[in-house]
Amino acid sequence: MAKTLNGLLIGARRPEPPDGVARAFRRPGGLGPLALVAAAFTLAQLILVHPGMGLGWDETVYVSQVSPHAPAAFFSAPRARGVPLLVAPIATWSSSTTLLRVYLALLSGLGLFFALRVWRGLFPVRVLAVAGALFATLWVTLFYGPQAMPNYWVAIGALACVGCFLRARAGGRDRAALWGIGLSAALMAWMRPPDAVWVTLPLLVLAVAVPRWRRARPLLALVAGLLAGAAEWIIEAYVSYGGLGQRLSAGSRIQGGLGWNIAVGDQMRSLGGRVLCRPCTVGMPNPVVTAWWFVLPLIAVLGLVIAVRARRTAPTLLLLVCATTAGIPYLFMIGYAAPRFLLPLYALVAIPVADALVHLVTLPGRRWRPVTVTLVAVGLAGHLAVQFAVLQATVRRTTDSHHGWAVTAAELHRLGVRPPCALTGHQTVPIAFYAGCSSWAIGGHNGNATSESITRSAAHMPVAVVTALGSKPPGYAHTWARHRVGDLTIYLSPGAGSRTP
Repeated sequence: MAKTLNGLLIGARRPEPPDGVARAFRRPGGLGPLALVAAAFTLAQLILVHPGMGLGWDETVYVSQVSPHAPAAFFSAPRARGVPLLVAPIATWSSSTTLLRVYLALLSGLGLFFALRVWRGLFPVRVLAVAGALFATLWVTLFYGPQAMPNYWVAIGALACVGCFLRARAGGRDRAALWGIGLSAALMAWMRPPDAVWVTLPLLVLAVAVPRWRRARPLLALVAGLLAGAAEWIIEAYVSYGGLGQRLSAGSRIQGGLGWNIAVGDQMRSLGGRVLCRPCTVGMPNPVVTAWWFVLPLIAVLGLVIAVRARRTAPTLLLLVCATTAGIPYLFMIGYAAPRFLLPLYALVAIPVADALVHLVTLPGRRWRPVTVTLVAVGLAGHLAVQFAVLQATVRRTTDSHHGWAVTAAELHRLGVRPPCALTGHQTVPIAFYAGCSSWAIGGHNGNATSESITRSAAHMPVAVVTALGSKPPGYAHTWARHRVGDLTIYLSPGAGSRTP
């Protein structure tokens, strides 16, 4: 494998000059276009993704870890503490979702700018600007950029890490590049340690097994960054889960058992705006919605062909290989889908795709250039229209769902369920956060209570059991007062409604 990768990186026909990458970094190019793309991305998030959308299920888990406005929700094995630390500057003192969204939108714009800036010199600035625009206009990027979720930040870390790795290889003792490797690897591991390993696997193989790429400093920076970012997660594994192996096993079990599971079809079904497709039994979206997914790898391969002919194979090929390893677990090893899982893949592929598109519209010769320019322009216009249509529908549907949780929480307050309090049952993780209560579960992935502990707690504080309409409550709540709230039935413990609103 190492020999094959080395041969491809050198070039299929002619070897790339040893100092080719180093010379590339000296090419001129301003940062204005990159800053403009990042600013437009931030503005688009604030306009198209309503800042007051409310927090989603996973977001409430992450934010509750640092928020004084609600007890910390159960933190399951696959999760890492990167997102709670990311949102801490806002969440520790304010419960405003709007303020948190604005903060994250600004931060995500800055992250995109710095990740693209790393690549200046390896590719023309216009290619990087187009790549940033392509990635930033995907509905899934716009939707998750201002959210308290880890996947966008893994994508930004991946893009920066690969670029810094190339810079360190070319620049010898380039301290900025070495720091960039370590910090970007730490960012990925801080957010999702397993994803960080998958993204950096090709870099580790190159740095260890391929003589032309064997450099001690980049390897040490990469390993140090991964360990620094994952240190808390590893320590927590031994403190709370019985060891690293047990935590990985528990994480696999929660995700349905990692193994050979072809989830390509599930990911395609999620492209229509399903933020979580589990179980993924819905039909395929309109072919117009999924067309870009089939075109993407074709244009990426064209970008590789262009790079080989231009004798700058290494950057493009390394991007595509890291994108492939980043996508493997979510395309072939998991039994469900969420579009955010593939954000690192999209970020890494964006540069080769942009390189190919820029090449197509700048072809020399008057005969074919108008045709290619027209085809690219029409294709991109249609692509953007589809992305924005899916985004609009997804934001509307998600906002309605989150509003429903807030309405239920307000009704619980009216019924006398106010902090300190606890909820258990159907959808109680987000509802409990909105109500300022603890969320309890008996068994399952979030199991943190028993029937006995719930009944004991009900004797001295308000406890509510939430069930779907028509479902029966657990045995201990059969005699509790029943109330209907929308499509939910709420059972209140004795004395829960005795508090004066």
